[in-house]
Amino acid sequence: MSIEVILADDHAVVKDGIKAFFEKKAEDIKIIGEASNGEELLELAKNNPADVYIIDIAMPILDGIETIERLKEIDSKCKIIVLSMHDDKAFVEKALRYGANGYILKEEAAEEIIRAIREVYRNKCFLSPKVSRFVVDGFLGKRNHYEQTKKEFYLTKREKEIMHLIVEGFTNKEIAVKLNIALNTVLVHRSKIMKKLDIHKEADLVRYALKEGTSPL
Repeated sequence: MSIEVILADDHAVVKDGIKAFFEKKAEDIKIIGEASNGEELLELAKNNPADVYIIDIAMPILDGIETIERLKEIDSKCKIIVLSMHDDKAFVEKALRYGANGYILKEEAAEEIIRAIREVYRNKCFLSPKVSRFVVDGFLGKRNHYEQTKKEFYLTKREKEIMHLIVEGFTNKEIAVKLNIALNTVLVHRSKIMKKLDIHKEADLVRYALKEGTSPL
């Protein structure tokens, strides 16, 4: 049986290159869907779920991190590989904390992507060699530090932006105008922020933000 994959990347050249390589080198891997942004991927996942999802971090409309979060809400057992040009520690850790099973750098050889898909499909984790070292060091050697800050990692970039605007005293309507989003979207984000941080009052949210010094990525 083939491993069915849905690929999400806003660069057509990347998607075409991966597809062409799979056709030549990986008969056991079949791309059943392609998306240019997170929302498109979520629609594909609802209608025709895949075995493995390959997701770029930097996508329009809905970025990779928030896409991972919402994909996990649809199917908590789905397997996700992040394909990114970013080898920054914060990006990698955040992706893993949100539920990614693998993290591959775009500069890595295409064979690494095939290995990652096969490993993740077998319920294993796969990391590019360039990012695996500091991820292991971070989780094993600095566990206490991450425990103290793990709540911050659970916030998306947009949620951090909104939290900071709340702290700065902006109203919901003002935040909506400033970020050019709907008022209802602001309210949804506020609700998610408080739920993730287990905070029930706005005053407590402000105190948390000031205490932790949380800043947008």
